[in-house]
Amino acid sequence: MNMDPLITILLIAVVAIIVLSVFFSFFPVMLWIAALSSGVRISIITLVAMRLRRVTPSRIVNPMIKATKAGLGLDINQLESHYLAGGNVDRVVNALIAAQRANIPLEFERAAAIDLAGRDVLQAVQMSVNPKVIETPTVAAVAKDGIEVKVKARVTVRANIDRLVGGAGEETIIARVGEGIVTTVGSSDSHKAVLENPDMISRTVLAKGLDSGTAFEILSIDIADIDIGKNIGAFLQTEQAEADKRIAQAKAEERRAMAVALEQEMKARVIEMRAKVVESESDVPLAMAEAFRSGQLGVMDYMNYKNIEADTQMRGSIGKMGDGGDNSGAPKK
Repeated sequence: MNMDPLITILLIAVVAIIVLSVFFSFFPVMLWIAALSSGVRISIITLVAMRLRRVTPSRIVNPMIKATKAGLGLDINQLESHYLAGGNVDRVVNALIAAQRANIPLEFERAAAIDLAGRDVLQAVQMSVNPKVIETPTVAAVAKDGIEVKVKARVTVRANIDRLVGGAGEETIIARVGEGIVTTVGSSDSHKAVLENPDMISRTVLAKGLDSGTAFEILSIDIADIDIGKNIGAFLQTEQAEADKRIAQAKAEERRAMAVALEQEMKARVIEMRAKVVESESDVPLAMAEAFRSGQLGVMDYMNYKNIEADTQMRGSIGKMGDGGDNSGAPKK
């Protein structure tokens, strides 16, 4: 029975703590007091309404306190609408304060648009005050004499706040500078001219207006490193000579194959002609027999024919024996 009042007091205390926690979580009294003490005129009803709109009051009130202290003259509805749109209110306010300190004209609507576009508006303001150096990768270009030149450049850029929305980024700057380097080196008669005057690359590239349509303003282009690469001209000539050699070999092989085919064709024709000669020679005895029967050829005529044939064979044999001797003309033993 003695424990009942103590338990009751504890229960009352727990309920009171829960009620106060819910009250202070739904009614940000401390945040309201901090805002009033900082000169931000905002009612507790407005903070409760933010809760109902699923807006974290601290995400709006704290940036509003900073803006009021900096004398920006912003309205709480502007910050809340930007928050509801998915923007970063704290970053926008910091960018506005930095722009005011640097005497850079920047309105809240433009800063909010830049933030909603996905760009870091605070970094853009800082880059406007302190320009950024972009280092390009090594760009290889070939002069007219065929020598490769490798160039690395440093581009000093400053953010152009007016072109941050819709302007191209750093990748476009790097690509345009690389294109300008290749064009300048490629139009040089000799790689020596590029090595003697590397500033000609900077002047030529800078005169092209590479920052057009980008979110940056190019202040300077400096050549950080320049080096000699391969002899591309000699390499290409070697490759061309090798290709010409292969073409000539292919054509020669084609001519050789055609010659071999023609030779085989001639051999076939020779064999064909020999067959015709043998066929014609086989008709001679038949013709002689027919001449004997018809009385147009006598025995003496036949004997004279045989003598002439034997004499012809003897002369052929003697001729073959003469062809078998040496070239010196010495008599055979």
